Amino acid sequence: MTNKLKGLRPEKVFEIFELLCSVPHGSGNTGAISDLCVAFAAERGLRYYRDEINNVIICKDATPGFEGCETVILQAHLDMVCTKEAGCDLDMAAEGPRVNTDGEWVFAEGSSLGGDNGIGVAIALAVLDDDTMVHPPVEVLLTVDEETSLVGAGAVDVSRLKGRLMLNLDSEEEGVFTVSCAGGMRCDARLPLQREAPPAEARFFDVKVTGLKGGHSGADINRGRGNALKLLGRFLYEASDAFALSVDSISGGDFDNVIPKEAEARVCVPAEEAEGLAALADKYCGIFRNELSVTDAGAALSVTAVAATGDRAVISPAVSGKLIAALYATPNGIQKMSRSIENFVQTSLNLGVVRTSENFCSLSFSIRSSVYTEKYEVLSRVRAIIEALGGTCAERGEYPAWEYKPDSKLREVCLQAYRNTYGGEARVEGIHAGLECGVFAERMKGLDAISFGPDLRNVHSVDERLNVASCERLYGMVREILRLLCG
Repeated sequence: MTNKLKGLRPEKVFEIFELLCSVPHGSGNTGAISDLCVAFAAERGLRYYRDEINNVIICKDATPGFEGCETVILQAHLDMVCTKEAGCDLDMAAEGPRVNTDGEWVFAEGSSLGGDNGIGVAIALAVLDDDTMVHPPVEVLLTVDEETSLVGAGAVDVSRLKGRLMLNLDSEEEGVFTVSCAGGMRCDARLPLQREAPPAEARFFDVKVTGLKGGHSGADINRGRGNALKLLGRFLYEASDAFALSVDSISGGDFDNVIPKEAEARVCVPAEEAEGLAALADKYCGIFRNELSVTDAGAALSVTAVAATGDRAVISPAVSGKLIAALYATPNGIQKMSRSIENFVQTSLNLGVVRTSENFCSLSFSIRSSVYTEKYEVLSRVRAIIEALGGTCAERGEYPAWEYKPDSKLREVCLQAYRNTYGGEARVEGIHAGLECGVFAERMKGLDAISFGPDLRNVHSVDERLNVASCERLYGMVREILRLLCG
C-alpha cells in the first residue's frame, strides 16, 4: 500500500479505501478484494459469511443497550469498471488502481478509480471498525459483479440477513437520496460474416473515433455525449455509400453499460478512392466536433493508411453493408422521457461493445427502463433490425426496477439526519441507472431501502474523481442515521 491518501479525513475511511485499491477488483475478478474483507472481519472478531462467488456478509452487534433496535444493512458492491488510458502500463487484472490525490479530489493515475463502489465499501467497513458511535445491530452486505447485471445481488443468500432497513452506499451525488431506479437487461446480437479476398490493388485504412468522454450508460445518458461506436457507424455508412468499401474488422467499447469513448475499424477501398475516403473523414471529423462542441469537444475521427493484411480475407461487400447498417441503424441513447417526473429519463439503451472475429460480429447493448413493457419494446426494435439483417439476438441479465415506497420510515430518518448534519434539505429522486436495491426489494419482503453516496464525477472512465470533503460530511451523516435509528 502506498499511503498516498494518508491524512485525508475521515482517516479510517480513506485508509480502508486505499487498502481496497491495493488489489485488482474488476468485475469477475473479486477474489482478492473479498479476501481483504474477510480478513478485516476476522481480525476484529466479527461474524462473517462468504459464498462461492465472493459475496461477503459481516455482522456487528449493537452498541450495548440498543440490542433491541432494528438491524440495519449497509450495502455496497466490491467490483469496479476497469478502463485505462491508451499506453498505460497498469495490468488491471493483476493490479489495483494507482490512487493519488490533490487534497480536494482522489483519482487514479491512468485508469478508472473504482470509487464506484469502493468508497461505499470503505464507509461500511469503517462503521464496523468504529467503536465510538452509537448504532443498532449492523449487517454489512458486500456483493460482487454489480457492474455486470447485478450478479452478486441476485445470488447472495439473503436468508442470512435479519435486517429490513438497507442503506445502499452506491450513489454519486452528495445531498441526494435515491429512492427508486430503472430496471434493465442486456441484449447480445450476433451477425454471421462471409469473407473473401480483398479487391486487387485495394488500399487498407484504420478508421478511428477518439477523444470522447464516455461515461455511465445510465447516469450520463442524458448528457449528450457521443457514442464512439455510433459515430463510427455513421461515418462508415456514408463512406460505404460513396465508395466500394469492405470491412476487415470493427471493435470498440469495453462494457455494455459504459458509453464507449473509442472505436475503430479496418477497411479497404480501391486505390483510386483512397483520397476520397480521407477527404470524407476530414469532413465528418468537422461535423462531429461541431455537433458535440458542448458535450464532447475533443471528438476526433481519423483515417490512417496501413499495410495490407496479407492473405487475410475481408468481409464481403454485401455483408459489410449489413454490419455497417446494424452499427448505424440500431437505436441508441434516450428513447423516452418521463411524463410524470420532470427531466427524468424513462427508457434508454446503449450500444456498448462491438467485436468482430473471423466468422461473426457481436454487438452488446444495455437496455434500461422504469416501465417494464418499454424495456421489452426497445429489445424488440433491436431484434427487428438485427434479424432483418440475418443476425440473432439473445437477452441476459434482466434486473427489476425499484419502485418508490411512499411510507418509508427509513427515508424520514435519513432526511432528518441530513438536516442535523448539513443544516439543510436533501433532494429525494429516482435514478435511471440500475441499483441493487431493486433486486433486494424483490427478494426481501418488507425491505425499506435508500441509496446515497459522496460526490463522484465521471465514473466508469479514466476521469473518475472522488471528492474528499463530501466523504467526511457523508460519513458524519451515516453516524447520525445510525444514532437516530437507535431511538
